Amino acid sequence: MWGKRTGYEKEGRRVRIQFEHGEGQIEIVNPWVINVFSPLHTQEHESRAVEHPNFAFEDCDFRVSERDGRIEIVTAELNVKVYDHFHVDFYDAVGTPLCLDYRGSRDPFLRRGNVDIAEGEGHEAMRTTGHHKIQILKAMEGGEKFYGLGDKTGPLNKKGYEYEMWNTDDPSPHVESHKSLYKSIPFFITLKERAAYGLFFDNPFKTFFDMGKENSDYYYFGADDGNLDYYFIYGPDMKNVVTRYTALTGRTPLPQLWTLGAHQSRWSYAPEARVMEIADKFREHDLPLDAIHLDIDYMDGYRVFTWDGERFPDPAAMIEKLKEQGIKIVTIIDPGVKKDKGYSIYDEGLDKGYYATDRDGVTYVNTVWPGDSVYPDFSNEPVRQWWAGNQKIMTDAGVAGIWNDMNEPASFTGPLPDDVRFKNDGRETDHREVHNVYGHLMSQSTYDGILNATGKRPFVITRAAYAGTQKYSTVWTGDNQSFWEHLRMSIPMTLNLGLSGFAFNGCDVGGFSHDCTPELLARWVQVGAFSPLFRNHTAIGTRDQEPWAYDEQTLNAYRKAMKLRYRMLPYLYDLMREAENTGLPPMRPLVLEYPQDESVQELDDQFLFGSMMLIAPVVEQGKRHRAVYLPEGKWYDYASGEVLEGGQAILADAPLDVCPIYVSAGSFLPAYPDQKYVGELKIKELLLDVYPGTGEYVHTQDDGESFDYRSGSYNEYRFSQSEKDGELEIKLEKGNSGYAEAYSSFRLTVHGLSVSWVELNGEAIPFLAEIRGTTFHIPAESGTVRLKR
Repeated sequence: MWGKRTGYEKEGRRVRIQFEHGEGQIEIVNPWVINVFSPLHTQEHESRAVEHPNFAFEDCDFRVSERDGRIEIVTAELNVKVYDHFHVDFYDAVGTPLCLDYRGSRDPFLRRGNVDIAEGEGHEAMRTTGHHKIQILKAMEGGEKFYGLGDKTGPLNKKGYEYEMWNTDDPSPHVESHKSLYKSIPFFITLKERAAYGLFFDNPFKTFFDMGKENSDYYYFGADDGNLDYYFIYGPDMKNVVTRYTALTGRTPLPQLWTLGAHQSRWSYAPEARVMEIADKFREHDLPLDAIHLDIDYMDGYRVFTWDGERFPDPAAMIEKLKEQGIKIVTIIDPGVKKDKGYSIYDEGLDKGYYATDRDGVTYVNTVWPGDSVYPDFSNEPVRQWWAGNQKIMTDAGVAGIWNDMNEPASFTGPLPDDVRFKNDGRETDHREVHNVYGHLMSQSTYDGILNATGKRPFVITRAAYAGTQKYSTVWTGDNQSFWEHLRMSIPMTLNLGLSGFAFNGCDVGGFSHDCTPELLARWVQVGAFSPLFRNHTAIGTRDQEPWAYDEQTLNAYRKAMKLRYRMLPYLYDLMREAENTGLPPMRPLVLEYPQDESVQELDDQFLFGSMMLIAPVVEQGKRHRAVYLPEGKWYDYASGEVLEGGQAILADAPLDVCPIYVSAGSFLPAYPDQKYVGELKIKELLLDVYPGTGEYVHTQDDGESFDYRSGSYNEYRFSQSEKDGELEIKLEKGNSGYAEAYSSFRLTVHGLSVSWVELNGEAIPFLAEIRGTTFHIPAESGTVRLKR
C-alpha cells in the first residue's frame, strides 16, 4: 500500500515517514508504548478512547537513525525498526524480537467443496474473510497465547479464533462461533515465552481479528475503512501491559460502595406492589440486597425519562419507602426516543436537530420498544449535554443509577443502515464510523449527567461499549442463557473483559433467557459472589429466578454465597481502588499473576479474586468435587484452614453450598460483619483475617459515595507480616488520616497458628483461641503485634 520510503523527519514526539504512496507516523507515547499511524481517513487521530490530556503520554528521550535500509527509533525500553511498505518491527532494549510484521501475503488454508449447497440446506458454512483496506499481519513464533478482546465467546486463550468488532444485539444462545457481541474492544495481550505485549487497534469502524485461525504462521487485524492507528504496549509483565493500556484509554473510577452489593432485576418488576413485594421478600428471607433494577415496563409507553402513572403513581414516594429498607432503584434507559408529537423529549430533540438523519437530512426513524423511534446523535457534543441534563429527571425522583440498554444501537429491523448520518462533533460521517462508539458516547453522557445532578460517583451500566468505556460505566455480558455452558463461558468472558480494561463487570447471574434450574442457580451465585458487578437478572416469560422461588437447599446456598459477598465487600472495595490506580481488575485469570506457569495459561474455570484469593467454582451439573490447580507457594483452604503446597492439582470436595476457595500465605483480608445492605451498620471495628506468611496489604476507608477521597478525604492502613524464629510479626502503619469517621479498632483472626502469647508494642494483650484461629483486638493506630507459638 505505502511503497518504498522516500524520507523522514522528526517532529516532537513523532517521526513522520514519507513513502511513495502515503505517509506513516511513529509516535513515542512513553518508553514502553508506541503508536503506529497513517492518515488514511483523517489527517489526525480522532479517538473516542484516547482522550487528551492523557497521563500515559510523557516526554522521554529517543533516538532516530537510518541504517541498512530501515529507520530505527530507540527508547530506553524498545527498538522500533521501520522498513519499506511501512513494515514495523518491535524489539526490546537488548534486541530480542517481540512483535514483527509478517512479510508474506495472506494465505488461508484450503476450503473444499461448494459451500452454497450447505447454506441452501440452512447450514452456516465457513468462509474465509476477504481482504481489507487496512490489514496488519504479524508473524507468529508458535508459542503465543492471546488474551483480551473484551467479552468474546470461547476460551480464555483466543489463539486459533477469529472475531469481528461490530456491536451486535444477538439474543440467540452465545456459542464459540459468535464473532460479534455487544461490545467492540479491539485490544489484546500476547504472552510469549520471554515477555508480554499488547496491541490496541483504535479504529471505530468494523474491525477484524484473526488470531492464527486462517494460517498458523501469522495473526492479523484489519478494517475496511478508517485510519491505520494502533498502539504497541510493552510489558514485559502482563500486569504492566494492562496498567499501560488503561493509562492510555482510562481506568474505572472507584464506584460507590453500595454498587458492589447485590442487585436484583427482571424484565420486568411492575407494578409498584411487585417491587415492594420483592424488597420485602429479600428482607424476610435474610438475604442482603442493595438495588432493584426496573426494566422497560416502568415507563409510560416505553417513553424514556417517563413513568407509567398507573403502575407507578408516585415513584419518589416508592423510592423513599425502599430507602427505609436500604434498597435503591436503578432504571433502564434506551436510546430510542418515541416518535410522538407532544412528548417533550421527542419534541425538544426534533426542534434542535438532535437526532440522526438519513442521507437527505431527514430525521431517521426505526422501530424499537416504543414503536417508531428516533436516535439521539450522541456523536454531537450539544446532544450529549442535552441527554446528560435529562438524567436529572430520574435522579430528582431518587433513582440511584441508570442502566443503558439497546445502545449498539439496536432496532427490531437489525443494524441501522450504513448511510444514516451523524454530525460527529463537526466532521459529519455515517453510521459505519459511529456504530461501535454509539453506546460509549451514550455512557459518557449519562455519566456526566448523573455526576452533575448528584455530585456522587455515577453508577451507569451499559450493554454496548468501546475501548475506554470503562471510564464511564460498568458492563455486563448481555443476554445470556440459563445453560451450564453459559455459566462455564461466563468466566473467561468476564476475565477477558477485566484484562481489556473493564474492571467493573459481570454477567446475568442465573442466566437471562430460558429457565434456571435450582442447581444451576446455586452454582452461578457462587461465581457471581466474586464478580465485581453482581446482578441476578432474567427475561419476561421465564420462571421466577429469585432464590426463594426454589427449594430450601437452593435458598440456603444462595444466602450463604451472598453473605460471603457482603463479608468481603471491604476487600472488593480495596480492589476497585487498586483498579482505579493501576487498571488491574478484581477478577483475574491466574495467568495474570503467574504468567510463566504453563499450567495456568489456558486455565479458565478458576480465577483469582485480587492476588490473594483463588476461586474454583463448580460449573458442571451434578458434580460435588472438582480438580483445583494451586500455583506455587502455600495456600490455605478457606473453609477448613488446611495448609496446602502449591504447584500441584488437588481434588476438592464441593457440596452444593460450597465453592472451593483458597487464600495465599501472607494475605490480609478485611471483612465486614453481616449486613442486610451497605450502610446498615456504622462499622467502627473492621474484621481482618490474617494468613501467616510474608506479605503486605493496604486498606483504605472513605465515605463510599463522593469523590472527596481524591482530595485526601480517606484513611489509609498499611499492614505487613513476616515470620521469624517461630514468631509472627504483624505491623500496622496508619498513613493518610483525612476521613473523620475512622475505625476505632481492628479484630484480627490469625488462621492456622496456635500461640501461647500475643503482645502489642511489647505489652501482652488478651487473645482467644478459636476454631478459625487466634483472635484479638487492637486499636486502629500504628503498632506492632507479635505472636509466639
